[in-house]
Amino acid sequence: MPAVPAVPAVPATPASVPRPLGEHRQWPRSFADRLPTPLPGLRAFARLAREGAFRPAPEGLRGIPDLPYAPSPLPAVAAGTVSVTWAGHASWILRFGGGPTVLTDPVWSRRILGTPARMTPVGVRWEELPPVDAVVISHNHYDHLDAPTLKRLPRHTALFVPAGLARWCRRRGFTRVTELDWWESAELGGVRFDFVPAHHWSKRSLIDACRTLWGGWILTDLRAGTPKKVYFAGDTGYGHWFGEIGRRHPGIDLALLPIGAYAPRWWLRDVHADPEEAVRACTDVGARRMAPMHWATFALSAEPVMEPLHRVRVAWARAGLARESLWDLPIGGSRAL
Repeated sequence: MPAVPAVPAVPATPASVPRPLGEHRQWPRSFADRLPTPLPGLRAFARLAREGAFRPAPEGLRGIPDLPYAPSPLPAVAAGTVSVTWAGHASWILRFGGGPTVLTDPVWSRRILGTPARMTPVGVRWEELPPVDAVVISHNHYDHLDAPTLKRLPRHTALFVPAGLARWCRRRGFTRVTELDWWESAELGGVRFDFVPAHHWSKRSLIDACRTLWGGWILTDLRAGTPKKVYFAGDTGYGHWFGEIGRRHPGIDLALLPIGAYAPRWWLRDVHADPEEAVRACTDVGARRMAPMHWATFALSAEPVMEPLHRVRVAWARAGLARESLWDLPIGGSRAL
């Protein structure tokens, strides 16, 4: 059974010394010791097959026409402003006024391996994107690392990826790939990219489970007098890492947190937060605002398609948090810090 890693001591300085961009590094063959819990075995797969709980029931799919989809032109971004636009699933367009444009886990494909086609179109047409300076990847699952989408990018685009994933990117011709371990950082265009832990795992084929790392990203605009911080959690269950992230990176302005793909709970609890856990994670990291993601795009699990939104709104209100601090954007919607 893989051991659950102990929480490391908090360093004297909150941010690590930035790593050189594009450096070639050696990593262990496996990151299985970082798993939050052991991966499911044959009995769990057999139970899931018996229950048939892979996708929403027919009544749960009736909410598809109500999924929030409101594409609109990208707003102008003033200097000192950070604009966030939800393209769908875990794909965000982050524009730092006067600085870089960054995509998170970009998936512009209509379909990904093993999953039905998108329930909603992408919120921003690829042709309408500004020049993309950088991409951050949280992990290598197909709904977060989409080869056809990355193929659309110039090969000199800066990629920030988890430990062990640079080789995959370089084989596809990318020349500026920076891979980081948890708690490491790099800088580009006045923005710091910190890689932080997540309660998840990695796998892209039958034989490569946990060969590469997984995690989230904190993007900090260092050019302003008061740095603005956006936390992109990637794909994650709820657990102890959120409190540690908040201690090491105080003052997060916005947390982009997953709220979908959580049912059945016995199967997905360890690796996918539900809406109530996402709200707890937001308070754990000390974020001033939360924007839900990882729902309304692909039918990855058994909950009704509209349920994540209803539950996160209720959980937010029960936590006594200001309604205006919950940025429950439609796909294609934007908001600015």
